[in-house]
Amino acid sequence: MNRIVAVVGMCGSGKSVVTEVFRGRGWDTVYFGGVTMKILAEEGLEKTPKNEKTVRERLRSKYGMAAYAVTLESEIREKAEKGPVVLDGLYSWSEYKYLYDRLDGNLTLLAVIANKADRYSRLTGREVRPLTPDQARSRDIAEIENLEKGGPIAFADEYIVNFGSLGALKEQTERFIASLK
Repeated sequence: MNRIVAVVGMCGSGKSVVTEVFRGRGWDTVYFGGVTMKILAEEGLEKTPKNEKTVRERLRSKYGMAAYAVTLESEIREKAEKGPVVLDGLYSWSEYKYLYDRLDGNLTLLAVIANKADRYSRLTGREVRPLTPDQARSRDIAEIENLEKGGPIAFADEYIVNFGSLGALKEQTERFIASLK
């Protein structure tokens, strides 16, 4: 099985940019949020924060806090047999523990860190699903309290500190990928 890296961090930290750099280097991607989008499409539901939350809560009610890892384990394994894989969207400590155990420890956590002011500024200005600073703060608190999001960030194997430019973030990511070889 090839290397598997999970990119973790708070909303607006730069996880999507980091994941795109991996993809540009030929890594396959497993997007955890794709599970939610697929269910919304299958059920003919509009992509709204309320519907997304309902689907996420239903999945976690059925499978526990590791729901997305449980749902995606076979896809992750299948892709890892063919090449390296980056996981986009691992949130909870339970998801990490579930996958780490089932992948025989072949899971590296890469946390992307940025301060709140920078993250909230990015979230306010983004084109897709922008958030006000109050919405971002509420989301941060909910993700830490309800989704076990802090655990994987605190327990990361490596950190990328995103306090600079987009170019600097990409350069740090390139260095990290190069260090894996």
